[in-house]
Amino acid sequence: MSRTNAQITRRAAMVGAAALPLTVAATASRAAAPMMGAASAPFNRLKLGDFEVTTILAGSRTVPDPQQIFGMNASPEEFAKVSADANLPIDRARFFFTPTLVNTGSELILFDTGLSAVGTTAALTAAGYTPDMVDIVVITHMHGDHIGGLMNGDAPTYPNARYVTGSVEFDAWDMAGNDTFETQMRPLAEQTAMIAGGADVARGITAIEAFGHTPGHMAYMLESGGKQLLLGADFANHYVWSLAHPDWEVKFDRDKEMAAKTRRRLLDMLAADTVPMIGYHMPWPAVGYVQTDGDGYRYVPHSYQLML
Repeated sequence: MSRTNAQITRRAAMVGAAALPLTVAATASRAAAPMMGAASAPFNRLKLGDFEVTTILAGSRTVPDPQQIFGMNASPEEFAKVSADANLPIDRARFFFTPTLVNTGSELILFDTGLSAVGTTAALTAAGYTPDMVDIVVITHMHGDHIGGLMNGDAPTYPNARYVTGSVEFDAWDMAGNDTFETQMRPLAEQTAMIAGGADVARGITAIEAFGHTPGHMAYMLESGGKQLLLGADFANHYVWSLAHPDWEVKFDRDKEMAAKTRRRLLDMLAADTVPMIGYHMPWPAVGYVQTDGDGYRYVPHSYQLML
């Protein structure tokens, strides 16, 4: 080795050694960044023909012992096997609460309002809207996680909106009632249009009877530019336990037999026609497709099909 090359090699080694403490210090500094916790963006916007469809994450929570909710008529062994095959734990499950905004170009329509005004309006604001921009609020059914954000204290959360819900659903809760219905829905009753299945909320948005989960539960079909998307609300509430086994009983389904028939009817339609769906409690961002799988169905999460 020449003297010059030896000097270059020794110089490089010395420079590398000198830089080493800085590298270690920089690495240590990066390692000190705080742990942020699991999180998701609060909105997801898609295109459906001339419509913009935005799912907003109004909240989520972990619940223990999911077989107390799903698969109530399945054996613990069957529930455990189905869950294990899908890489799902059986001691906990994650629930998501996903209202949807549809901008038709002439009206901004909000479907369901989450557990509270605070959670839903925060996600709505992140998506670029303010509550006063909402023209129509559609309530799919009267469970508290769907009507809990209608009122903000004593004032309507969406001050410029008119309201739409199913007449069968409203009448059932009007007779039975509960605190959430009385504080959230009752003050808006006179401003609410009561509709039946087949009615149009707006151009390209049609109500579909999906009874069973509640007496008058509604889904809504969106159609624009030759494309369709089903706002399924709560007709199916878990991407495995509700789809792979649509006959499994669900705690929150009021009429369990009718709910199972509704699940199969709508899942059959989605699979046959390759129509995407938004499920209120599906894994965020709550958009996916349905395929038949033996006697049940399989959920295929949306990737980029509705972003083209």
